[in-house]
Amino acid sequence: MKANGTDRPVIRPLPAIDRARQVTDALAHYVEDARLQAGDRLPAERELMAALAVGRSTIREAIRHFQALGVIETRKGSGTYLLKPVSRDTVHMSLSLDTAHLRDVLLQTLEVRRGIECEAGMVAARRRTAKDLMVIEEKLDDMERVHIAKGTSGPEDLAFHLAVYDATHNPLFRQLLEQMRETFERFWTHPFDRQDFARRSFPFHRTLFNAIAAQDTEAARRETLKILDVVEEDIKEMSR
Repeated sequence: MKANGTDRPVIRPLPAIDRARQVTDALAHYVEDARLQAGDRLPAERELMAALAVGRSTIREAIRHFQALGVIETRKGSGTYLLKPVSRDTVHMSLSLDTAHLRDVLLQTLEVRRGIECEAGMVAARRRTAKDLMVIEEKLDDMERVHIAKGTSGPEDLAFHLAVYDATHNPLFRQLLEQMRETFERFWTHPFDRQDFARRSFPFHRTLFNAIAAQDTEAARRETLKILDVVEEDIKEMSR
């Protein structure tokens, strides 16, 4: 893009950074600069809220991000503690995507999702506990309720898949998804401005749950592929 008819490129404004991401970065800087070690206690929520001038929900979202990475834990009645050292270089995964070609970006991220999510579904089917099933079904019920009422269920859909990841009892699945989520989300939020994107995949979330409940690993893989096949079909159809 040219500026004022010259060959000089336009310098575009920087995108706004969301508050939770800013808090995550600030905490990573604090842990590194304070040289905190495993077992050290982090500042309390109120202290963080006052120091960073943000609300409790933003602080808790950042804390959940660190919990998903397996680097901190919150002990009821005691506080939040560091489980392993953190640096500003390790809390975010740097991903490079050609944002000028939405169709290609979506198909590329889908390839990554297909590998991770199929394996996660199979592992969850093998290892899920009765408690895991209760959590997954709770998230699925939420997703179905919102979908029926609104025709879409973005956050609820994510919560369902996170519950499946947790049922693997392998923290790397959730950590990978959390690391990729911030980069992927901006492309997967109503791509092509279509509210009905991937809506046809909705019934297969229930059949995926049934497969995990039955501990049928191959069925879990098949149902996951059905979800992602619908997504791929919609990418190709809606990008024409």
